[in-house]
Amino acid sequence: SIEQTTEVLLCLSPAEVANLKEGINFFRNKKTGKDYILYKSKSRVRACKNMCKHQGGLFIKDIEDLDGRSVRCTKHNWKLDVSTMKYVNPPDSFCQDELVVEMDEENGLLLLELNPPNPWDLEPRSPEHLAFGEVQITYLTHACMDLKLGDKKMVFDPWLTGPAFARGWWLLHEPPPDWLERLCHADLIYISHMHSDHLSYPTLKELARRRPDIPIYVGNTERPVFWNLNQSGVQLTNINVVPFGIWQQVDKNLRFMILMDGVHPEMDTCIIVEYKGHKILNTVDCTRPNGGRLPEKVALMMSDFAGGASGFPMTFSGGKFTEEWKAQFIKTERKKLLNYKAQLVKDLQPRIYCPFAGYFVESHPSDKYIKETNIKNDPNELNSLIRKNSDVVTWTPRPGATLDLSRMLTDPTDSKGIIEPPEGTKIYKDSWDFEPYLNILNAAVEDEIFLHSSWIKEYFTWAGFKDYNLVVRMIETDEDFSPFPGGYDYLVDFLDLSFPKERPSREHPYEEIRSRVDVIRHVVKNGLLWDDLYIGFQTRLQRHPDIYHHLFWNHFQIKLPLTPPNWRSFLMHCG
Repeated sequence: SIEQTTEVLLCLSPAEVANLKEGINFFRNKKTGKDYILYKSKSRVRACKNMCKHQGGLFIKDIEDLDGRSVRCTKHNWKLDVSTMKYVNPPDSFCQDELVVEMDEENGLLLLELNPPNPWDLEPRSPEHLAFGEVQITYLTHACMDLKLGDKKMVFDPWLTGPAFARGWWLLHEPPPDWLERLCHADLIYISHMHSDHLSYPTLKELARRRPDIPIYVGNTERPVFWNLNQSGVQLTNINVVPFGIWQQVDKNLRFMILMDGVHPEMDTCIIVEYKGHKILNTVDCTRPNGGRLPEKVALMMSDFAGGASGFPMTFSGGKFTEEWKAQFIKTERKKLLNYKAQLVKDLQPRIYCPFAGYFVESHPSDKYIKETNIKNDPNELNSLIRKNSDVVTWTPRPGATLDLSRMLTDPTDSKGIIEPPEGTKIYKDSWDFEPYLNILNAAVEDEIFLHSSWIKEYFTWAGFKDYNLVVRMIETDEDFSPFPGGYDYLVDFLDLSFPKERPSREHPYEEIRSRVDVIRHVVKNGLLWDDLYIGFQTRLQRHPDIYHHLFWNHFQIKLPLTPPNWRSFLMHCG
């Protein structure tokens, strides 16, 4: 719709209103099958959808809540205090979107949702005829697609060489041998967010040598996608930051629109590309793309599917984190993700769906445990689940395979609709060039900064996180997470940003973070985000009690200062 609309989600009769109990009330709209939560406090009623903001899970009564104010998500145990509409687990994190509660003249109750106009519906275009070969989508690796759109070429998220997340992720698929030529011939590149499996500086370094002025488009996120460009040494001169929800016109037939993620709007984005009225939706890694409001019946949809893009729970130990618990948790989580993606596709009804952005492997020998533990979803399993529940055509991509959109929309059984790579093409990588990338990390270990123990205070003062009741023990380790000989082992008390010799006597949550010395020192020296440590599986963690400290991790993974620590000044003062 191009107008704001008001939708009635639930109607309660006067009798049902009179029977509302104090505290939490669960309701289902029997016609739509949608669930809602109403919270009554004396004469006031607050309401929200019964849907967790994280991954759309259903809330149930929280049996640990003696005050009767909170509900617990059945997916990941997130907890929502319905009296305030704030999440209490993880603490200090998100707020739930509230619905409008209106009483009618007879004391009945209406639940209303105000729906803003969909930005992609502004200046709508009807689909035009596409010639065979006019729109072609070629899969390269992971989240990287090469789109031919008439006489224009567009590339998504090029990660085609080197690792991601320090040294934790490596490409599963062998990119086509002409990948660099393809990038050089692109008219524009879209990079969805700053994670290094999407913003790959090793890849962009190769591209910048040949075409430093290639137009690159990113969303206007709070944390700039290219926040670290100057420090990376990559010479790119044509980066365009565009506002969310506005069509960007490329030529008379081609336009695109970048949208933000509902859970991580500060860093994550997705994109709609439209050519001659035919839409391609790429939700990339977004947890709740555009807050769950997306175009239906697009020509092609692609999204992540695999899971495993987190250090949890593989890198955790102690308490409940036994190998048996982790294996069961991973199995259950992957199943939930599979069902969530299948439901999303069923709801949106694209003509064609492609699972991508999950083709990575923990191939370094030191990460054998992670590789064996971190089981990922099979794209073919997701596609068969989708086909079972809908008429959507599915595509499991292989490097170099090309989908002809016109042929597939005309006849999904057309043998030329998807051209697979030539027989004998290498699909999976069986070797990776570890050495040059590990050498960069290892260079930080002997850096002069770390001869002075005062680097610890300097670094955490620069990081700027304090006034939070959490004590963290940081331990530098070798490859096997045993203490590194001569390495640092220290406490940080974030309540007053002090560095005590012993844990304080007051009551406090505690985390122990063991980090491989080459990665933690590389991160510290360059002022990088802790995703390299956490998502890259370069840490081992214990926590007491077992609570996710959202404010702490969010700060070190997203909110660190944009400029690195001034180590030159630090060394001058030390000298």
